[in-house]
Amino acid sequence: MKTQNQNLKTRHRRRGSLTMELVLVLPILMLILMGMFEFSFLFLAQGKVEDAAHAGARLATLHGVYEGDVIAAVHRSLTPRLRSNAKVYTRMGEHSGDEIVVTVEIPSSDASPDLLWAIGYSLKGKTIVAETHMTKE
Repeated sequence: MKTQNQNLKTRHRRRGSLTMELVLVLPILMLILMGMFEFSFLFLAQGKVEDAAHAGARLATLHGVYEGDVIAAVHRSLTPRLRSNAKVYTRMGEHSGDEIVVTVEIPSSDASPDLLWAIGYSLKGKTIVAETHMTKE
């Protein structure tokens, strides 16, 4: 049976070990958490941009639709934050069977906060692009 003096020595030796473990592990956990947030925002934005390009291309397949109508449809499909700097490129076919291409491009910084810049992964200058090809009806 341990004496009370031995219990105090053991407890005194262990003091601070939990703090040290926290200091070592917490930055790694925070980095993983910030990466999960940033990439989830980017994947969500990628899906929205693809949906917007699809909506624009679907409208462009119809006769009597102009490029301005397609751009307006793409902007309606995007959230206000993504819509602000979105670039829409269209290649409209004139005749039935022609290929239609709608490309939507947004800066990545509009989709997600730049959380991982401290470790060298920055979103500056990067874009999210979606392109949809369809055939004119």
